[in-house]
Amino acid sequence: MNVRPAQFLAALAVSLSLVGCNKSPSSAAGGGSDVIKVGEYASLTGKEAAFGQSSHEGTALAVDDLNAAGGVLGKKIQLITEDDQSQAGQPATDVRKLISDDGVVAVLGEVASSRSLEAAPICQENHIPMISPSSTNPRVTEVGDYIFRVCFIDPFQGTVMANFATKTLKLKTAAVLTDVTSDYSMGLAKFFKESFTADGGKIVAEQTYSGGDKDFSAQLTAIKAANPDGIFIPGYYTEVGLIAIQARQLGINLPLFGGDGWESSSLVSIGGAALEGTYFSTHFTPEDTNAVVQAFVKKFQAKYNQTPDAMAALGYDSLMILADAMKRAGTTDGDKVRDALAATKDFPGITGNITIDAERNASKPAVILEIKNGKYHYLQTIAP
Repeated sequence: MNVRPAQFLAALAVSLSLVGCNKSPSSAAGGGSDVIKVGEYASLTGKEAAFGQSSHEGTALAVDDLNAAGGVLGKKIQLITEDDQSQAGQPATDVRKLISDDGVVAVLGEVASSRSLEAAPICQENHIPMISPSSTNPRVTEVGDYIFRVCFIDPFQGTVMANFATKTLKLKTAAVLTDVTSDYSMGLAKFFKESFTADGGKIVAEQTYSGGDKDFSAQLTAIKAANPDGIFIPGYYTEVGLIAIQARQLGINLPLFGGDGWESSSLVSIGGAALEGTYFSTHFTPEDTNAVVQAFVKKFQAKYNQTPDAMAALGYDSLMILADAMKRAGTTDGDKVRDALAATKDFPGITGNITIDAERNASKPAVILEIKNGKYHYLQTIAP
């Protein structure tokens, strides 16, 4: 390199200052730079991309709102996002990069429980608070005291759908079709079965598939032979739409119902008319007349030209609850932010008032939606 001494010294000084910004520990004021770096790992591509993109859009809108209001602790929020491609193995790589290379003070992610479970131990080991927007498997926060979520968990969601099946749908028997590659699906199926049988219902058929499958005819034929009153499908939208089509093709015209893994703008695009009259539990409805919710809906529509779903609302809440904890802690120090997150009570989120319980889970209501005329319609709210 042909660089004159003065230029070299100036370049060296700039280089050292940049290294210092990335690697220095956080101070009481939130770090040595003029930004607070928050990491996000999300499934922006791959088979659950609709989830990750929606959650990311909600988080990005929260960044806009926070920075427009002056930021946090006098600093702007800088969101550093990594795409885990909906693939096992990638979340761990992404989170290590966010912590070691980017120097983030907290991490947001993931939508899918399996991917959150992969990354959570890394955040725990490094004393970096992690907030999952919508991983509902109970084991996620059991990883350690730096791991939080802003969604309800599957024992509650399973109970909600079991009660809905027996009391609203009046089912006496049910079949369950579970994705064995998904911690989310396996957990939700378990809690639904326990609650449904405790309510006096009977599980007459249990079938499984693997995420990414396209043909469900064998499982559905076996379910049809068992003659259930309805079918619980605790899966993701990517397979649920296809399952619905194939069920109707086989003459299965029973109620189909599931959990929040159904909610995506892509679900109806995949399943079409086969999904008419089906139901799922989720965290949010844009039909909520609460002024805070309607303000969020309008801002989201203005930014993205579409109506937000639950994943977008949860993404927004995940960053907002982190910012609230940092403000109350007066710092971005991991230990103090962790303590502030744990003390969160009645935070006015878009998905409802959020209180973090002793297991670092969000105590909040569930919403049940019905698919009618190709759209999601609010049916009822069920409190914890």
